[in-house]
Amino acid sequence: MNEQITGALFKRMVLHGAAAITAQKQAINDLNVFPVPDGDTGTNMSMTIGTAVTELRKSEPATVDQAASVTASALLRGARGNSGVILSLLFRGLSKALKGRETADAAAFAAAMQEGVSAAYKAVMKPAEGTVLTVSRLAAKQAVDTAAAGETDLEKVLEDAIRVGYATLSQTTEMNPVLKKAGVVDAGGKGYLLILDGMLAELRGEPMPETETGEPKEEKADFAAMAAEDITFAFDTVFIVRKAMADISLEPLRTYLNSIGDSLVIGEDDEAFKVHVHTNIPGNALNEAQKYGTLELAKIENMRTQADDLAAGKHVQSTDDLDAVEAELESAPAEEAPAVAAPEKPYGFLAVCAGDGLAAVFRDLGADGVVSGGQTMNPSTESILEGVNRIPAETVFVLPNNGNIIMAAQQCAALTEKQVVVIPTKTVPQGITAMMNVDFDAPDAQAITDAMTGCLSSVTTAQITYAARDSDFDGFAIKEGDYLALEEGKLFGTDGSLDTLLHKLAEDAAGRKASFISLYFGEDVQEADAQKAGALFEELCPEAEVAVLSGGQPVYYYIISME
Repeated sequence: MNEQITGALFKRMVLHGAAAITAQKQAINDLNVFPVPDGDTGTNMSMTIGTAVTELRKSEPATVDQAASVTASALLRGARGNSGVILSLLFRGLSKALKGRETADAAAFAAAMQEGVSAAYKAVMKPAEGTVLTVSRLAAKQAVDTAAAGETDLEKVLEDAIRVGYATLSQTTEMNPVLKKAGVVDAGGKGYLLILDGMLAELRGEPMPETETGEPKEEKADFAAMAAEDITFAFDTVFIVRKAMADISLEPLRTYLNSIGDSLVIGEDDEAFKVHVHTNIPGNALNEAQKYGTLELAKIENMRTQADDLAAGKHVQSTDDLDAVEAELESAPAEEAPAVAAPEKPYGFLAVCAGDGLAAVFRDLGADGVVSGGQTMNPSTESILEGVNRIPAETVFVLPNNGNIIMAAQQCAALTEKQVVVIPTKTVPQGITAMMNVDFDAPDAQAITDAMTGCLSSVTTAQITYAARDSDFDGFAIKEGDYLALEEGKLFGTDGSLDTLLHKLAEDAAGRKASFISLYFGEDVQEADAQKAGALFEELCPEAEVAVLSGGQPVYYYIISME
């Protein structure tokens, strides 16, 4: 029986809640309505609360106020996607209600849960039933009712809240038409309840979920046994990351690294993990790994140049030479960039996108900065904030280019001295169209805002990806591995042939009488194939101006803009 939550206990409850959702995050991802390979909710919520774990482990909160404050502050900056932002708001309101308290009894904690719900509802412009908001609201109401009835045992209060939460979760399928079509419950609501499950388990003294561990293996490229042209992946990449939490699952990282390289070995213990991989994009490997913790050490060596030097009898440069390089660099005056760039102009622009080609398009149109992210890898509020602060402008316009990133971007306004204007672009084509409509000589920020938002409805976005699992959705019998076409976020069609879907989308563009059509092809599409797709659109849409550009984006074979 627990009648008081101390700072130390609250810390352990959050750590246990984080472990609970991390252990089940793939199951939450699988609740994604479309069977596309995005599955953001479980990943976003677990990574969001993972930032609180990192900060809590650095502190020894003496009071429940301190523990809740550290948690809320970390979640605010680490929030990823709409589900992560709402989770951060639930804890922000809870922290506000616990302010000034050394401990919290059942009634105070129940009231704090309800204050968290209020904070989340206030931030969502059009709250929908059948979501995490509904689940959290009714769970908190039951907590308050149980405490008001005289129950002082926190375990019982939280148990009742969770019971009602799961009962509500089961009803979300009927509450929300989109969920009903897919036959699933709300992923965000499930994620929130898993966190509460973990918090209750800590109150009961139950052990945290365990994850598998493996022994690290030492591997080193044998340069003498290979020629440069025989090396598929150039960079021998080894690094160590201190885990955000002891039992964080590395399976998504393993899957990603296998997709960009070979010779992968991952070893881990409770505190850190070590990675060895051969890849052509080591920076991407390091960036992805930092979602799971803090990068401590990295070694990157170009096996192709080493093989060439070895064959030519030259000195083979390796990371052993870096001590001399470091000494040379440290002898020069250090250059430090300001945390917040001083304004040199009235307006700046920041875009979020994934893919070097798309980033180049935004920069060519006048964007001052680009934050890497999009579907499957929503950037945190902190990442967007850093991008905003690096731009030397008084007002920074942010283009999220994804509906699941808008809320995270909006949180930046309260965290910087700069003026932040979030243009609600839900797709990359919308963001590009918005940038094309910027009048850089406009008299004020409102004029730019009006021009950028006013044009969004003129563009139709289509995307082609693949089915991550079997599904029967909205009349479509979808098989894992099939190609999927989405239009304006809705399922347009599915087929085993990419060409068939492209033909259907070209016919749709013709029916819309589109005047401008842009095809941005992804990292898995050859340019020759993309040009054939462009020719198809030119054939079926003879009156339209068709452009084919390399977007370099992951996940989506094509992102198609029709105006």
